[in-house]
This record gives sequence, C-alpha cells and structure tokens, in this order.
Amino acid sequence: MKTEEKIYAQHAEHTEWISKLKFYNDEISIIKNRLGEIASKNNQKDVLAQVEHFQNQLIVQKNNIDEISHSIKMDEEALQKEVNKNPIATDHRKMEFHTKEKNDVESFEKIFNELRTEFKSFAAKWM
Repeated sequence: MKTEEKIYAQHAEHTEWISKLKFYNDEISIIKNRLGEIASKNNQKDVLAQVEHFQNQLIVQKNNIDEISHSIKMDEEALQKEVNKNPIATDHRKMEFHTKEKNDVESFEKIFNELRTEFKSFAAKWM
C-alpha cells in the first residue's frame, strides 16, 4: 500500500470524495421522501416497520457522511498548511497517504449501495 502521495493527487481525491458524499446526501433526501410516500399509502405494521428500519439506516448513513466529510476536511487542512509552509514545488512534494479516509469512503459506498439496493426492492413492492 502507498505510504506517500503527491499533494495535488490527494487534493484531487478529497475533491472527488466530497462531491460523492454530497451526491449521497442528496440521495438520502430523495429516499426519505419516497419513504414518506410509502408510509402514507400503506399502514400495515410490517410495511411501517420496514419504513422505520430504512429511516434509521438513513440517519446512520447521514451521520457517517458527516464524520467522513469532517475527516476529509481535516486532511485537506493539513495539506493546505503544508503548502503554506513552503509553497515552492508543491507539485512534486508528497504527504502521508490518507489511508483512513480512503477506506472510510470505500466502506461507506459499499454499505450505502447495499442499502440502496435493499430499498429499491422494498419500494418496488410497496409504491
């Protein structure tokens, strides 16, 4: 695994990850609206229990987005401090690879995609 990476490459990854997390945040809002539609049309206990399950999972994933975003922003601030200390030849300088953030984003995407697939099956049945 990488131990160091160029500053600009890390910045580019940060930008990509923040963009992805914003997209997932928007998707959470869309899913919440669909859950509201399903709940308003179906008052069966098992359906409402599934709606509550998805609502809880979305809260957890929203918190995960916030935590990962904060971690990325802190990493980005460290990059900025390094550049400000010595702005010469920043395109050649390297920083410690941001393994934690990369793993966090990849894990989040895997979990969220599984949740999305589960929700799509549920929604197809009850919408």
